[in-house]
Amino acid sequence: MADEVLRASLGEQAAFQLANVTKTPPQFGAITPRWLIRFLDWKPLEAGTLRVNKVNESKVIESLCAHEDESPLPATFVDYVEKPREYRLSSINAVLNVHTRVSDIFSNPYDQVREQLRLLIESVKEKQESELLNNADYGLLNNVPDAQKIKTRKGAPTPDDLDELLTKVWKEPSLFLAHPRAIAAFGRECTRRGVPPPTVTLFGTPFVTWRGVPLIPTDKIAIRSKDQKSKILLVRVGEKKQGVVGLFQPGLPGEQSPGLSVRFMGIDQRSLASYLVSLYCSAAVLTDDAIALLEDVDVGQYHEYK
Repeated sequence: MADEVLRASLGEQAAFQLANVTKTPPQFGAITPRWLIRFLDWKPLEAGTLRVNKVNESKVIESLCAHEDESPLPATFVDYVEKPREYRLSSINAVLNVHTRVSDIFSNPYDQVREQLRLLIESVKEKQESELLNNADYGLLNNVPDAQKIKTRKGAPTPDDLDELLTKVWKEPSLFLAHPRAIAAFGRECTRRGVPPPTVTLFGTPFVTWRGVPLIPTDKIAIRSKDQKSKILLVRVGEKKQGVVGLFQPGLPGEQSPGLSVRFMGIDQRSLASYLVSLYCSAAVLTDDAIALLEDVDVGQYHEYK
């Protein structure tokens, strides 16, 4: 009361009631760059299924060099695996409810339905990248052949470890995938040895590289809390390289982006408008040597530099 008596002008708090507040759209800290989705080649499917035909490599294909006489040439053929693996699209679904009163009255300056859908789609796409790595059926981490798995020599990821990993995917390796803390741990080991890794700019963003192969960060490769251990994945991407490809269903009703659709489901008696968000995806490893895994990556080792 004493302040009101002493004031000679309008106070800021009262004046604020007439001001137009500048607002941002909703910010969502869980959104990541989702680099794996950007780096993969994506193959459209006709009926949600990809059959990966392979050559039966136990069958020897015979040929002859320096055939100078009239002796018979060897007869041979290329045999196929009779029961090849088939990859079927998986779906990620969510239903968004928006009360019509909210969308009618509170949609200026930001459309409530549009913003709700935008944030839900971002969440679905985060789930997509997680499934591409961790799905029990088609997740890349769960599809590495045992012969393509190695362990770190001393826990922390060293240049020697990544060199050994490169021997497993030596035919045109495309990228390493690792948790940001695993990449930082590798950087510390390089610094300790006086061989700081160079960087390369892709999609306008700098990435650490090793032997010319970029180390791509993703938080979808977990770190075990009990021992601070993680993994580093090396992949070759692209169908022409017999590598890893992403799979999607084209031409969906209500398609918003490849493999993702949004469809209006109607308004119920509670005045709730519902929207179905569906994303169809999978991934296929075309040959065993397109992928390799470095296990037991300790991300908690640090060094004192003198």
